[in-house]
Amino acid sequence: MNNIPKIKVGIVAVSRDCFPAPLAVNRRKALVEAYEKKYGKDDIYECPVTIVESEIDMVNALEDIKKNECNALCVYLGNFGPEISETLLAKHFDGPKMFCAAAEESESTLGITGRGDAYCGMLNASYNLALRNTKAWIPSYPVGDAEDCADMIHEFLPIARVSVGLSNLKIISFGPRPANFLACNAPIKQLYNLGVEIEEESELDLFESYQKHEGDKRIPDVVADMTKELGDNKMLPKLAQYELTLLDWVEEHKGYRKYVALTTKCWPAFQDMFRFVPCYVNSRLTGRGIPVSCEVDIYGTLSEYIGICITGEPVTLLDINNSVPKDMYEKSIKGKFDYKHSDTFMGFHCGNTCSSKIHGAHLDYQKIMANTHPAEWCEGTIEGDINPGDITFYRLQSTADSVLRAYAAEGEVLPVATQSFGGIGVFAIKEMGRFYRYELIGKNFPHHGAVMFGHYGKSLYDALKYIGVDPKEIEYNHPEGVRYEGENPWD
Repeated sequence: MNNIPKIKVGIVAVSRDCFPAPLAVNRRKALVEAYEKKYGKDDIYECPVTIVESEIDMVNALEDIKKNECNALCVYLGNFGPEISETLLAKHFDGPKMFCAAAEESESTLGITGRGDAYCGMLNASYNLALRNTKAWIPSYPVGDAEDCADMIHEFLPIARVSVGLSNLKIISFGPRPANFLACNAPIKQLYNLGVEIEEESELDLFESYQKHEGDKRIPDVVADMTKELGDNKMLPKLAQYELTLLDWVEEHKGYRKYVALTTKCWPAFQDMFRFVPCYVNSRLTGRGIPVSCEVDIYGTLSEYIGICITGEPVTLLDINNSVPKDMYEKSIKGKFDYKHSDTFMGFHCGNTCSSKIHGAHLDYQKIMANTHPAEWCEGTIEGDINPGDITFYRLQSTADSVLRAYAAEGEVLPVATQSFGGIGVFAIKEMGRFYRYELIGKNFPHHGAVMFGHYGKSLYDALKYIGVDPKEIEYNHPEGVRYEGENPWD
């Protein structure tokens, strides 16, 4: 993935001057050693400056981690810690930051030279962060031994990737949004609040650029790569031409931003003018870390990009599409999997899911669009059933009145043949029926949901909070017996 940040965490140990400084230094060294043993050296940098109650030491540490190209910070309380200097360090560091603290090692080291009181120091650190209006990620239990704190830093990486990624992201959209798809239309004000740039372009400009790529000398190489992925097809030269159009547009329009996501109006005029559908190309770019959402769904591609930053792998965007027929449930799910019928649904889109996440992947035509267009104008989807396994279904959305709202639900794709078309899977999420009614419908979410392939709810929740989503606006599938707001207690 070359369209997401590479995080390098500067680890700075802090020490209050009434505690022996070697205590924090030795604990920092043990933390770094534990991290490198478990996760390697690439993600961290050990800052050699030990902070005492000195603003000068804080400045020296800040300069050191900047010089060593750290784009994230871990403030490590090796002992109680100097609340002023440690929080000034966080305040002046331009990037995501976290705090964690050292636990006491042994009952034999609780004397004046061995006890650190960092458990107490975390309270003062959090209080002073609030006084300075400085945001930092604090783990759910932020005090631990070297191995525990190493795990905390590793847990911080996806949160940091989301933060750094969004602050350097440009979303390029080609619109306007299709008629009858107002659900994909949302205020862009919250994009700016998140640090994201948006560039809205015309579909006509994209078509003009596509025409100018006719005969591009790079097309045969792209066709060869596509053939290697899915086999030969007469549509590949057109699709290769379109892929190069998008990639060149990204390079020419990213401006000062490092990362780009795209969203396009993929129907109905697209088929009339381009004479194919863009789904397969969208899937290929998403597989490289450049999400391309359908139907000019700006917050859909934003959600996809967040998922790519968290997982480092391809994600997809699907319609929360259709119910599982009762006869399919009775035959293939009931008694084999621990799900009620209302826990299941089908997630579908025309063909934008990366081939690595689909079995039986093949090129085909978009069958829904073929109801209103010649079938040969609708070729270019990638079809097949989505691979079974764990998933996280989620979305970040701005409401009509510009409030950031999100949901996340962990579940799985079942190993059940869909008997259908497009890129599609049989999804199962505990208590999905109630979640669908009282969260997705009740909170006015659109029909598109992003999918990470694995269980990532914890990282996603922390990342959303870190970038500024109010925790009260992050919902999840409530277990049985835990009611939603507005849910009828007698239902």
